[in-house]
Amino acid sequence: MRRTPAASLLGLLLLGSVPLAGCAHGRTAYPAAETDLALRRVVLYRNGIGYFERHGDVDGEALAIKVRRDQVDDLLKSLTVIDRSTGKAVSVSMPLDPESWASAALSTLAPGRGSLAEVLDGLRGTDVVLHTAGGRIRGRIVMVERLVNEPDPSARRQPSPEAAAQIDHRVTVLAGDDMKTVRLSKVHGVTLRDGDLALQLNRRLDASAGQGMFQQVEIVIRLAGKKAHDLAVSYVVAAPMWKPTYRVVLPEQGKGQALLQGWAVVDNTSGEDWNDVSLGLTSGEPIAFRYDLHTPRTIERSDLTEAGVWRRAAVAVGETSYDDPYGGDVPAAEPAASAPAPITAADDADYEMDESGASGRGRSASGPARDKSKKEVSEERFDAQLGAKQEAAKNIDYDALRRSTLASARSKQVSGLTSFDLRDRVTVPNGSSTMVAILNESVQAEQTFLYRPGGAGMGFEANPYRVVRFRNSTPFVLEPGPISIYSGDSFVGEGLAESVGAGVSATLPFAVEPSIMVTSSSSYSGDQMQLLKIVRGVLEVESFARTTTVWSVKAPQAQGTFTVLIRHSKAGWNYSLVDKPKGTEELPDAYMVPVAVTKAGEEAEVTLVEQTPSTTTLSIWDGRALGLLEGLVAQASLTADLRKKLEPVVKLRQEIGRIDTEVEGLKKQQIELDQRANETRENLEAIKKDPAAGALRAKLNGRLDDFTKDGDRIGRKVVELQSQRLEKKIALEDLLQNLEFVAPRK
Repeated sequence: MRRTPAASLLGLLLLGSVPLAGCAHGRTAYPAAETDLALRRVVLYRNGIGYFERHGDVDGEALAIKVRRDQVDDLLKSLTVIDRSTGKAVSVSMPLDPESWASAALSTLAPGRGSLAEVLDGLRGTDVVLHTAGGRIRGRIVMVERLVNEPDPSARRQPSPEAAAQIDHRVTVLAGDDMKTVRLSKVHGVTLRDGDLALQLNRRLDASAGQGMFQQVEIVIRLAGKKAHDLAVSYVVAAPMWKPTYRVVLPEQGKGQALLQGWAVVDNTSGEDWNDVSLGLTSGEPIAFRYDLHTPRTIERSDLTEAGVWRRAAVAVGETSYDDPYGGDVPAAEPAASAPAPITAADDADYEMDESGASGRGRSASGPARDKSKKEVSEERFDAQLGAKQEAAKNIDYDALRRSTLASARSKQVSGLTSFDLRDRVTVPNGSSTMVAILNESVQAEQTFLYRPGGAGMGFEANPYRVVRFRNSTPFVLEPGPISIYSGDSFVGEGLAESVGAGVSATLPFAVEPSIMVTSSSSYSGDQMQLLKIVRGVLEVESFARTTTVWSVKAPQAQGTFTVLIRHSKAGWNYSLVDKPKGTEELPDAYMVPVAVTKAGEEAEVTLVEQTPSTTTLSIWDGRALGLLEGLVAQASLTADLRKKLEPVVKLRQEIGRIDTEVEGLKKQQIELDQRANETRENLEAIKKDPAAGALRAKLNGRLDDFTKDGDRIGRKVVELQSQRLEKKIALEDLLQNLEFVAPRK
């Protein structure tokens, strides 16, 4: 039967659990673990590990598990063996295999390290043959020394002092009673006389090439007790993370009940088939790491031999203690509990298409009239087929997509993690992937616009995104992954979601809206000060650094009325938003501010003011204090009693300020008169011996007398003003002595 495009699309959307062959990658020549026990349960995590559980009977005192060398550490960390007939853990022991453990440790060495000098230096005491241009040198390696710019006596031409630094090494070997040296640059070959050492180096090379790490190490577990055992063995080893993908189907009106669906793509690269296993998927952020448990390690200990020879006891004075050093009880920790929360599975639905692509239940029983021409009949048939295809496409809507997904998984919360356990057992062949449905829930969602600083990308700097906002009303965490967005019967875009916690709202951009323009302008107003209180002439003030941003939104009239969410980045950690607009949401580093265009074709704007307050103190004599006091007296909200106390203070402070200003001006005049008097004296000194300059001398002497008189007058005036200032200062301090109040807020 021929499949139409609409039928093909529907078949794709009805995807529930689909194996994807050939998606695995990596080297899997050997299984991660191999034993006679059947694999019964697999739980995959998002941090690159997998939990594997095997069941079976063992007749004997030993259980053999072959493990890839790159998985030995993880297995030793997590291996659990339980006798299911008794429910107790089985006592196990594993034989020490230093050669296998050392080989596995060597497999973790990264390539690209080391040099010939480092290799030879690490082989001290080894019997080798060094092949040089002058012959062979045999002996045990004693040391390898690094040489920098050391002349070579055998070289015919030495490098000039200006040449770059010459680096070489000197190898010393012991042959019997003779020690011989040779430059490493003269060595063109090395022969190892120790066959075991050569074998170990070959193993190291195998491991570095990636061969050794994929070979298996057999671990034999000695079982204590009776010979027959019904065992459950579990362990955790590395495994590919499962990958989520989601779909959100929006309601036709753009806001209301939406459909949230989720799938998980599972990869099997373990080296063995997962036949009829119970599969679980766990989300969250569990911590997992590698740790070498299979390599024997020794600790260097201190040698205290001499301490035992020279040790002497010291005399100590006894003392009595009346406190109980062991008193007090330590409360026991309460065990953690997990609460299961099942997901309801949707009803499944089957669709059958005829050759025209129309649903079998929607076929028309009538045919073309006999008296119509072949052309008319052909056109009607074409129109019928086209209408059937369109009708089939319309069937791919909210209800069809909901029925298409059978989320056959139970979910529960365990220590902050979300665990999805599939209700039915699955089979995932080695080297393949499968796609399983895990979510099929109704959530509250809406379609709107979001503008981020910088716009929606290159070429769309002033345009917002179309976004879908939905609340994860499920009790589970949605792991990061792609989300496809459908509206009605159409695909409208897709986006990539971060982790969405239970009960958390997510905003997901899925398209660009070029018809809406968003602009902004910002200004900085510097420091502003506000008086808080006065205590005995000390003013406590609050200063503000303020930024103002105006956001404007404009669109053509055809866009109608709409709302754009502006993601406004915070001005700084110590800034706060003044008078938040209604509906503003606060994020860790930004605000989500709604700007509503209430009339089609008109521009809407919102003004955001952010300020950072800081408190400081000022003396009443600070020049800024008078302005703060004058502003306080001018406030209409000031009480009559407080105004009566403040007005004399402000008046005296104003008078003292005027005196200070006048004294400052007079002192400037004094300085200018002194400068002019000094210049006149210098001129008189210059013409002192000139007999023809008598008239000029008289004129200059008269001017000097005038300067002196003016200076004396100004000096008397300054003294008089300073005396007045002192009287007013004393009066002001008397008024401030008992003046304490908190300024009313504006």
